[in-house]
Amino acid sequence: MNLNGYSSVETEYIRRHHRHEPAENQCSSGLIKHIRAPVHLVWSLVRRFDQPQMYKPFVSRCVVQDNFEIGSLREVDVKSGLPATTSTERLELLDDEEHILSIKIVGGDHRLRNYSSIISVHPEVIEGRPGTLVVESYVVDVPEGNTKDETRHFVEALIKCNLKSLADISERLAVQDRTEPIEQF
Repeated sequence: MNLNGYSSVETEYIRRHHRHEPAENQCSSGLIKHIRAPVHLVWSLVRRFDQPQMYKPFVSRCVVQDNFEIGSLREVDVKSGLPATTSTERLELLDDEEHILSIKIVGGDHRLRNYSSIISVHPEVIEGRPGTLVVESYVVDVPEGNTKDETRHFVEALIKCNLKSLADISERLAVQDRTEPIEQF
């Protein structure tokens, strides 16, 4: 992941939690989103491996096959309009203290082979109020017939859409919660 253009705080989170070592036939990248909602609220949506449709607009249905724990599999149904209908995903990491979720796609009828993602959620202050810095990174095989840039563009478009939806939902919930300003010392 190219760290140019990121703040020192963002760079530190990326270095600490978002290590991917792409092989020759893979690409990797990451995106950052600042959300005007407290971290506990954003994390309450992100951590729901069993209900990604709470904020991921392309997911129509999700069924977790095992107990909700590391190694659990979920079957995700994708809404029409994307070049896929199903995805099988494994929970790799769920850390409620550090606010980190990692998944790996292990099957499905799509072109995202060996896809792994990490999403981390960090508290920050935005305009004097509790906010959240979200970092999502991934690594994936470049499908035959595609370039790394084409693959990166496609995956980043999906992630941007998910992060925008996460922000919209979180910020709407935060307004309902009437989060108080942080006192400046």
